[in-house]
Amino acid sequence: MTLFILAGGMGSRYGGLKQIDPFTENGEFIIDFSIYDAIKAGFDRVVFLIKEENYEVFHETVGKRVEGKIKVEYVFQKPELYVGAENIPEGRVKPWGTTHALLCGSEVLKDDTFVVINADDFYGRDPFMKVAEYLKNISLDSTDYCMVGYHVGNTLTDNGSVARGVCNIKDGKLDTIVERTKIYKTDTGARFFEDNGDPVNLVPETVVSMNFWGFTPAVFKGLEKDFEAFKKDNTKDPLKSEALLPNAIGQMINNDECSVTVLETTAKWFGVTYAEDKANTIARINQLIADGEYPNGLWK
Repeated sequence: MTLFILAGGMGSRYGGLKQIDPFTENGEFIIDFSIYDAIKAGFDRVVFLIKEENYEVFHETVGKRVEGKIKVEYVFQKPELYVGAENIPEGRVKPWGTTHALLCGSEVLKDDTFVVINADDFYGRDPFMKVAEYLKNISLDSTDYCMVGYHVGNTLTDNGSVARGVCNIKDGKLDTIVERTKIYKTDTGARFFEDNGDPVNLVPETVVSMNFWGFTPAVFKGLEKDFEAFKKDNTKDPLKSEALLPNAIGQMINNDECSVTVLETTAKWFGVTYAEDKANTIARINQLIADGEYPNGLWK
């Protein structure tokens, strides 16, 4: 099984390359904890999806120190892939989104089951264990995927909005998923706003996607189809629009091209969506180390 880590984002809200920002006295990053948990769950390979210009810093930091623990590979999210250099709008610097990021890794992922996660989210060990158990029991050509479902109340920050895929579940399967890019914490749960400005309140137990997916290589056929539709959409913002993985999977479900089993977890997310989140994240990681959930020095 492969752990595919999406680390190609620009980190514009955070103000730096947050994926390799140390969070412990041993210089570990959030990525380190995800890799550590994945190894515990039985994963034997990690692939970093990064921008080519960040290769050296990734290799010299987290990549080099985990090479003896798990097989390590790198994939570059190049804007011209699946688009063509001649079709990139002038002034476009933003990546094409998580669907495009996954397509950029299709060649190295074509022969293995794999999990997709974000580089800057601390997920907890429970989700890795659950997804690993699921993937051990499906074939490479299966279109029965899985997704970890978090409770929205466990995934919010006090410092601004977050992006989450809001899910509707039927009989343990994902029925619909809609990516909401601005969900805010409230006293009673969470809230986002429709395009027309109408507020929508969410109870804390509402299941959301944190971009923690379990796939087989069969997923790429649907992702290619979705990205082609994205490119042809003349209503999108040519400089900022992104093809988002949750929306692609939702469309595939709607077309009866796949099913997605939802593996619910009560694990609490934390991360660094904003620079102000860092102090709280450091404190919570240190508490997990003090409680014995993780060793003081993951790779010692």
